[in-house]
Amino acid sequence: MKTKIIDIKMTPDLNMIFGMTHFIKSVEDLYEAMVSSSTSVEFGLAFCEASQECLIRSDGNNDELIELAENTAFDIACGHTFVIFMRNAFPINFLPRIKAVPEVCRIFCATANPIQVVVAETELGRGVMGVIDGFMPKGIEEEEHKKTRHKFLRDIGYKR
Repeated sequence: MKTKIIDIKMTPDLNMIFGMTHFIKSVEDLYEAMVSSSTSVEFGLAFCEASQECLIRSDGNNDELIELAENTAFDIACGHTFVIFMRNAFPINFLPRIKAVPEVCRIFCATANPIQVVVAETELGRGVMGVIDGFMPKGIEEEEHKKTRHKFLRDIGYKR
């Protein structure tokens, strides 16, 4: 078995959801989960088919993000994984619907952070061993940090 680290390329204006599913129907169901959760989100999604033709299947409403999702899925190349890149939206608004898609088995991460996917490769194929999402903690928050966090959540409308 070989291991590889796959760096996910994202720009600061993007968020990503990375998960595992199990059926070609997932592409259409994930698309429906995205568009039924927001009318303003721009997104692209791609799914690594793990049987039959073993193609990267894709959809979305933004050609740039569809291409990014296709290329990222191809780089990861782990069977039945999917990636969704979104702009003008946060994953928190989509995760309940995505988790409710019957084919979705797992969400590895939902983030705007730099990401590395740790992959194992055998003679059969590739699988996700884990995800490195962002950076290590630099310390423990103090009262001023708590105030900043509380204010930020209220400024962006997630808390009252």
